[in-house]
Amino acid sequence: MMDLMKYTIDKSFDFCYGHRVWSQELNKDFALDDCLVCRHLHGHQGKLKIFLSSTKLESGMVTDFKHLNWFKEWLDSTLDHKFIIDKNDPLFYDLLSHYVKDKKMDKSKFFYHNEGFYTPRLEDLKDIELIEKYEGMVVVEFVPTSENLTQWILKVVQDKMKTLGVLVESVEFWETPKSHCKVSV
Repeated sequence: MMDLMKYTIDKSFDFCYGHRVWSQELNKDFALDDCLVCRHLHGHQGKLKIFLSSTKLESGMVTDFKHLNWFKEWLDSTLDHKFIIDKNDPLFYDLLSHYVKDKKMDKSKFFYHNEGFYTPRLEDLKDIELIEKYEGMVVVEFVPTSENLTQWILKVVQDKMKTLGVLVESVEFWETPKSHCKVSV
């Protein structure tokens, strides 16, 4: 009977971010109107919860909670107080005009990060207002919906945690206190 046990731990994280769901469409039979407010530039106080599990304990634990400190650092430096934009968003050209060539993202003007996102190179900018405009931009290759952000974060955590031998069972994401998404393995 002991061999069938599964242990699960979780840790929560908070961050502020902005995004735009440019692909949003509503069915008026369910939404009751056609107001596409998520198409506007807007922000949230997001909350994440990461669930780790194992069928065996090491030193009496699935893993130490401190083994997720790297994630808090990553979250703070990557997404906290940043604006997440899809490179295919029709507003990309306007919002990142210094980083566009022929109405497309000029990848040579961005840093690519192994976790699957881009940030603008700032070293050629001299104007502090332009630096402030662009330093908070995180460019992804998907529409930054709750579901897509959760799936992306799950992959980031899975890639890092696999060396510890624990399963990243799921990631839950609250875009608002009342709107929640969960992606499980």
